Amino acid sequence: MPVGTRAAVKTLDAADIDALGFPLILANTYHLLLRPGPDLIREAGGLHGFTGFNGNFLTDSGGFQVFSLSKLRKVTSEGVVFRSHLDGAMVELSPEVSIDTQLKLGSDILMVMDECLAYPHPPEAAEPSLRITMDWEKRSLKYFNSHGGPESGSFLFGIVQGGFDRELRQRAASLTAELGFDGYAVGGLSVGEPPALMHELLDLVVPELPESKPRYLMGVGSPLEVVRAVAQGIDLFDCVLPTRLARHAVLLTWKGKLKIRNQVYRSDFLPPDPDCSCPVCKRYSRAYLRYLFHAGEFTGMRLATLHNLAFMSSLMKEIRQAIREERLADLIRKIEVAYGAGNSIHSQHDDAI
Repeated sequence: MPVGTRAAVKTLDAADIDALGFPLILANTYHLLLRPGPDLIREAGGLHGFTGFNGNFLTDSGGFQVFSLSKLRKVTSEGVVFRSHLDGAMVELSPEVSIDTQLKLGSDILMVMDECLAYPHPPEAAEPSLRITMDWEKRSLKYFNSHGGPESGSFLFGIVQGGFDRELRQRAASLTAELGFDGYAVGGLSVGEPPALMHELLDLVVPELPESKPRYLMGVGSPLEVVRAVAQGIDLFDCVLPTRLARHAVLLTWKGKLKIRNQVYRSDFLPPDPDCSCPVCKRYSRAYLRYLFHAGEFTGMRLATLHNLAFMSSLMKEIRQAIREERLADLIRKIEVAYGAGNSIHSQHDDAI
């Protein structure tokens, strides 16, 4: 999923996302709750009518802001009290408020409210945090079911937390699966821990989740970590990484990262990625993209964003084909050559504020 935190993928519009073939993008409940507000979006026909995007929306519950806005919030068993980063106003976010907001937004996939721990965290923090998350998940599910969520055609995903305690992570996955959600996310990873630890925890968590339901790894979007996580049983990903890299003049290619500002590309008239068939690579050269960035033209960021998302779309298509042809291991080795040995980009979550 491309990330459209504020119901917009930076530098692109709905027609771009449609043309790239993405059926699903992510928007953030916390940000849309503050501005423009769920009632206005509902009046416009939900996120689909408001944005003109023909695909589907998954909305984060706002739970990640419990983590990222640690200096602006207070967590209680009832929910979270925030001080808005926009105007300093006090904002209360509970599981019920989160689900109600997501229903008003007309989201296709809603996320339960959860608490995400930082890495590293005190060992004694994991158990109380998990208790809060499990309570919030049950309250989210109850509100969703009693306020027409299933009848609306929307789906509700649970989120596995548990910090970096291996036993707690496995127990959290089992307990979350027992609640019977439409899909299951693994949250609280890609927050600064070593990639090896993330994959170790996935090995413990994924077998506890139903094979018949989608499994979603939140906030992970580097090519290498994506293909490795797919091999572990993950189906769905979101991350701001491809679009953020694009705005900083870094292109994702089948040979690895390409830093287009570098002097070596000043008179390089090859496509950004000769192995890519996206509209950017068909029409523009490395020299032109480099010039746009050095000239401060926003077109450079837009074209780089289009390319990076096209690359991620092609990567996911290649992963699906490799699974069908039983050559996923070969594809992983190919991506390891391009993005391994220090080239791997261990992703971070969406823009927090």
